[in-house]
Amino acid sequence: MIYRDIYRNIPGPSTPTVHKLDAMKPWQQHVKRLSDIIISALGLIFLSPVFLIIWLALKSQGDGSVIFKQERIGRGGKPFIIYKFRTMRCDSEADGPQLASRKDNRLTPIGRFLREHHLDEFPQLYNVLRGDMSMVGPRPERQYFIDKIMKYDSRYQYLYEIRPGVTSEATLHNGYTDTMEKMLRRLDRDLYYLENRSLTMDLKIIIETATSISFGKKF
Repeated sequence: MIYRDIYRNIPGPSTPTVHKLDAMKPWQQHVKRLSDIIISALGLIFLSPVFLIIWLALKSQGDGSVIFKQERIGRGGKPFIIYKFRTMRCDSEADGPQLASRKDNRLTPIGRFLREHHLDEFPQLYNVLRGDMSMVGPRPERQYFIDKIMKYDSRYQYLYEIRPGVTSEATLHNGYTDTMEKMLRRLDRDLYYLENRSLTMDLKIIIETATSISFGKKF
């Protein structure tokens, strides 16, 4: 067991013993990947009218490109480009990388609505189809913030064992990761997922995510 109490205080640097943590059996991993392909493909097809409405809304505000692209770190520590609907002004990081918060003043009016209802995440279905991400897994982070996390807790490297995800238990219950403390609590939850994940757990997370979005729950 490598994860710690998710309610702990910020720790000092730690050096984990090198070993594999992934609890999911190989056959389950194959089923998970097949499920990801089917869900993402169907999602892109059936949500295409929603994509069009969002595209037209964002285009009307005339603030940069509709699709936001950013490099994130995925399985094996390899970088990939994540796709989202743009929710912030084009100059939102003129002073360097910043963590987003729920009441972020960099959000555009349309972007705020998309962010509150998690509609900005929909283009990540393309990342899932490509194999960059999974439907369920740790949220992919930028190298800049990974380096900061690793200064406190080097266990982050274990997350490289699996694909990052569109949603996760940490996403549902940890809220906006706008502080280092929350980033470390998210890491604990993600490590718990890694050491205990199964197809049943994934299904529960997907159902809870879909239910929360459908009823407008903010998380």
